[in-house]
Amino acid sequence: MSVNLSKGQAISLEKQDGASLTAVRMGLGWQAAKRRGLFGSRTREIDLDASAVLFSEKQPVDVVFFRHLVSDDGSVRHTGDNLVGGVGHGGDDEAVLVDLQRVPAHIDQIVFTVNSFSGQTFQEVENAFCRLVDETNGQELARYTLAGGGEYTAQIMAKVHRAGQGWKLTALGEPARGRTFQDLMPTILPHL
Repeated sequence: MSVNLSKGQAISLEKQDGASLTAVRMGLGWQAAKRRGLFGSRTREIDLDASAVLFSEKQPVDVVFFRHLVSDDGSVRHTGDNLVGGVGHGGDDEAVLVDLQRVPAHIDQIVFTVNSFSGQTFQEVENAFCRLVDETNGQELARYTLAGGGEYTAQIMAKVHRAGQGWKLTALGEPARGRTFQDLMPTILPHL
């Protein structure tokens, strides 16, 4: 059963039987907002990019994004760049897969971001969401709907972080400005 998260809400990544999740997928989906024009409704392609920044003691040590699809240790993998969104009509347009068992012990947080590399704002996006899925069985565990509208070009979506022997997911939902994950670092750091 999926949980609809609100900003700041955290959930444990333990299964109902008490076992820890072994692999998760952070999926991102979106559609271009319809615009009214002289000749009726039209849409413009929107290219959003999902990234995962791996941290060790509040220091970035690796990143997975459309130009670096696999983390150096192989535990985090991006499925590829989607240049238009809305292809899945409610499904994932981009996804980052995390093999939690392979994440090195020194990595304590993985922060997921979304940004518009072309600089389009979230005013041009609708039905945007991120969701966490148990990759072993395809069950959606949690969903966070990204707030629509706004003059920002990015959002710090969520983080997966160590909690004792397991992991937790926290929805962040922090609007930001930036075309790349590097631009977002000043906004990410207070959430670590």
